[in-house]
Amino acid sequence: MEPQGYFMSVLAALDDYDPNSMPVEQARLLIRKFLAAPLEQESINLSDALRRTLAEDVLSPMNVPPHDYSAMDGYAMRHADLENAPCKLKIAGSAFAGHAYTGRIGEGECVRIMTGSLISGGCDCVVMQEDVKVDGATVEIAGGHRPGENIRLAGEDIACGATVLARGQAIRPAEMGLLASLGFSRIAVYRKLKVALLSTGDELQQPGSPLAAGRIYDSNRYTLMGMLGELGVEVIDMGAVRDDRPSLKAALLDAAGQADAIISSGGVSVGEADYVKQLLDEIGEVVFWKIAMKPGKPLAYGKIGASHFFGLPGNPVAVMVTFQQFVRDALCVLMGQQPRPVPEFQVASAERIRKIPGRTEFQRGILSHDENGRLIVRTTGGQGSGILSSMSKANCFIVLPAAQGNVEAGSVVQVQPFLL
Repeated sequence: MEPQGYFMSVLAALDDYDPNSMPVEQARLLIRKFLAAPLEQESINLSDALRRTLAEDVLSPMNVPPHDYSAMDGYAMRHADLENAPCKLKIAGSAFAGHAYTGRIGEGECVRIMTGSLISGGCDCVVMQEDVKVDGATVEIAGGHRPGENIRLAGEDIACGATVLARGQAIRPAEMGLLASLGFSRIAVYRKLKVALLSTGDELQQPGSPLAAGRIYDSNRYTLMGMLGELGVEVIDMGAVRDDRPSLKAALLDAAGQADAIISSGGVSVGEADYVKQLLDEIGEVVFWKIAMKPGKPLAYGKIGASHFFGLPGNPVAVMVTFQQFVRDALCVLMGQQPRPVPEFQVASAERIRKIPGRTEFQRGILSHDENGRLIVRTTGGQGSGILSSMSKANCFIVLPAAQGNVEAGSVVQVQPFLL
């Protein structure tokens, strides 16, 4: 099977191209080369914006804060009156959030003020209440205060006209609150990415019925639904497809007619009934179908029509690993976002880890603190690609490079914590 069309023109320039054993980092870079431009735009209510992607830069229509405000509970005054401190000032009135003192203070006067209150006319300093002595209608203030103390100036957080959020920003709760604070009720976003999802295999049975002999429940589709749901894409559930060429071909063509991306699980290894990579050659294009990694060696990437295709392995853990290492970032790019870098750092391994050189391994790990408060990591135990419970126990991947052999207890390893 050879890559065709546009894929071939790019891949022909790569001296080390090997679709049967693609290094992890090279596979990531190749996928990125073929990702499409952002989607069409639409305007939506801010209340519907969670997990959507901004299609335009957002410019602030106002200063934030819009006026000078007090940052503390205390007393607002003219700093000039403190030049001969300690001194006594007359309390001219009070200011509360939403209820400003409307007068203008004179020489030797101050205003009792609360956090978030508008700074009264003539005031240029707020002394917090812990630093004054109240004596009836006057306050006594010691020295050491400066002009502008405890005052949030208009525009010091955000200046009117400044870029608040950039195009491609994923909208999270913080961004929703920020947009609301600026008065936006509607925003321009890219339309939702449409992702078709299917499982392959005659052995698959749907949850909710007694398990028949020789069958397994279709867990991969539900795992992928959850991970796609966290990204906020529109999932087109194609169900489980039988292991025969006509059924699989029809499902893939149907999916390509509806979706921007297609994700399948199973059918990309070397069994006699594994048709995915054969069909990709017939109805689409393929870049690679094997990765030099564990778990997740059988992984196909290509296109069917205008749809990007990701053929994931059938083993449950391999599905999750390959999605997180390759598919997640690719979908983010297709959504118009810049993928968030996954933090990686080095910690000591609390145990010996078996590893054969030759492939990058993503072992499931548990980050914790030892008795001295230092971060350490240990594996979840058995690392078989069918042990889905290991992903539930884990909170990180232990990333072991291809050249790495066995890891001795106490040796430093690279860890990649799971994104929430």
